Amino acid sequence: MATHPGKQSTSGRTHRWSAADLPDLAGRTAVVTGANSGIGFAAADALARAGAHVVFAVRDLERGRAAAGRVPGSTEVRRLDLADLASVRDFADTWTDPLDVLINNAGVMMLPRQQTKDGFEMQFGTNHLGHFALTNLLLPHITDRVVTVSSGAHRWGDNVIHFDDLNLTARYTPQRAYAQSKLANLLFTLELQRRLTGAGSRVRALAAHPGWAATNLQSHTANPVVRVGMQVGNRFLAQDDKAGALPTLYAATQDLPGASYVGPSGLGEMRGAPTLVGRTPAASDPVAAARLWTASQELTGVCFPLAAEAGRGR
Repeated sequence: MATHPGKQSTSGRTHRWSAADLPDLAGRTAVVTGANSGIGFAAADALARAGAHVVFAVRDLERGRAAAGRVPGSTEVRRLDLADLASVRDFADTWTDPLDVLINNAGVMMLPRQQTKDGFEMQFGTNHLGHFALTNLLLPHITDRVVTVSSGAHRWGDNVIHFDDLNLTARYTPQRAYAQSKLANLLFTLELQRRLTGAGSRVRALAAHPGWAATNLQSHTANPVVRVGMQVGNRFLAQDDKAGALPTLYAATQDLPGASYVGPSGLGEMRGAPTLVGRTPAASDPVAAARLWTASQELTGVCFPLAAEAGRGR
């Protein structure tokens, strides 16, 4: 049974859900993309401490092994470059065991204009398309849930998917590209849940966001003024990476409805205990979600598995 933030304990004090509330995860397996640093590492560490076998899916094996070496419990490290669909396929092709939880955590943020190996705009290609392909390729093995990490940035700016220019060739800004990729994460979760339900699967798709968590993600932003602002915010406003990982952990382990979105409970969803949070109408649009899915299939060459093959859970 889920332990909800704000629940009154027998002592009369309000209980704030934390990693200490994780259930016993012995015998369960989780894949965490980007697990070598930031909230990905914090989530992987907490899951392993709770007894899960955690696979660090990372681009840099040396950094991944160093990170896994700091974690007590059962871990392994496998290479995955979400900006290279061949790497995504290689990772999925070598997976043969049941997988309880896939956490789509890795991401890049507000980069100067760059392209993935397959020619996609880097933020859309990494944050959305890479995880789209990975999820669908692993789905026949997944038995419980998929958690995709989005961001409050899905509310920024245009708040639309630019279907006529997904790579933002004519209108690129680092902020617009990041916001589009995070909106895509939420629409992906919405359509994935619809398809899972239609296939009769018990697997659930959920999304989470960390609020403002102090990680190295912000250090790669293109604008030096924005970068300095992020550094100041990290020092005085942000919660640490362990707190930032709590919404992911909550979504990965608590009994929540499919397509739920979890974030911090504090003012502006910047920090605080994890709870269910809202999203923009654009992030709740089933027509846009279905259209994005079709476009993503065409771009990646990866499709939703047949109903008989889609992970039916256990």
